[in-house]
Amino acid sequence: MLILGIETSCDETGIALYDNALGLLGEALHSQVALHNEYGGVVPELASRDHIRRVVPLIRQTLNQAQRTLADLDAVAYTAGPGLAGALLVGASVAESLAMALKIPALPIHHLEGHLLSPLLGDNPPAFPFVALLVSGGHTQFMSVEGAGQYRLLGETVDDAAGEAFDKTAKLLGLPYPGGPALAQLATTGHPQRFALPRPMQHSGDLNLSFSGLKTAVSLLIKTHGSAAHADIAASFEAAVVEVLCSKALQALRQTGLKQLVVAGGVGANKQLRAALTSQLARHGATVAFPPLHLCTDNGAMIAYAGALRCLEQGIEALPTHQGFAVYPRWPLATTRGQTPPGV
Repeated sequence: MLILGIETSCDETGIALYDNALGLLGEALHSQVALHNEYGGVVPELASRDHIRRVVPLIRQTLNQAQRTLADLDAVAYTAGPGLAGALLVGASVAESLAMALKIPALPIHHLEGHLLSPLLGDNPPAFPFVALLVSGGHTQFMSVEGAGQYRLLGETVDDAAGEAFDKTAKLLGLPYPGGPALAQLATTGHPQRFALPRPMQHSGDLNLSFSGLKTAVSLLIKTHGSAAHADIAASFEAAVVEVLCSKALQALRQTGLKQLVVAGGVGANKQLRAALTSQLARHGATVAFPPLHLCTDNGAMIAYAGALRCLEQGIEALPTHQGFAVYPRWPLATTRGQTPPGV
């Protein structure tokens, strides 16, 4: 089966082709970083308009790369939520239109399910069951994963997600958008032990997290010490986030009795987090798996792969070819395909 994946939830237009027998055959990605840079963050209307310009040319590019045609497709998978409503509508309308014209199924995919499954596209994919740490821009969650579509929420952030905290702290430090990678780069020149920043909810006894207070503490440090301390502040901030995530990850493994952690989402590309999780889990007899670096960001491959698993699980013959569609800017991920909304 050949699945076309379309991802347009925020500020990346991602397209990919995944074959159940041959694997990932082609992919293309356009980032809108340059478009939004002057505004210091994503402007939803501009994001939607750019997706409109990019999505069809990127589909053609991916098909050409894989030496396939539209007629070869067996299904089209697309991100139906969560995300920016206008951006989601671009991908959904293109996917549903293609599916209707080709008389093949259109598969609405949960964005976080795509991230959660993306490590399975690596060279040494983890096996079910495992604990997943989802650390994308707007989400930080621990999930127990028994199999594809079988997700149980263990804990999540009660305020800012880790990615949000990185971006907002970077803005306080005067760093360019996107802030997370810029802060991590600045942190490599600083001393992570100089400032004793708080580790919010590290010992709360549950698997929930909080990062807004950490951001506030950074703001006070900046006012006190000025720009000369920016590198040390960045390094101390990064160390605090990494320590909390590692502590909670170990707690999640103990609580579930599992020995395998899977990390997915943009913050999963952070070098300090990768190194700390790998070493600390190894000391406790556990392992950690990450997606390939280029699949940490939003991408079409994870959506195509999630769609392919659904086709295998439910049988492509049982999937409807057209039933109308909607998008879901807010859509919690839990058991049975993220509590699939009515009509999906």
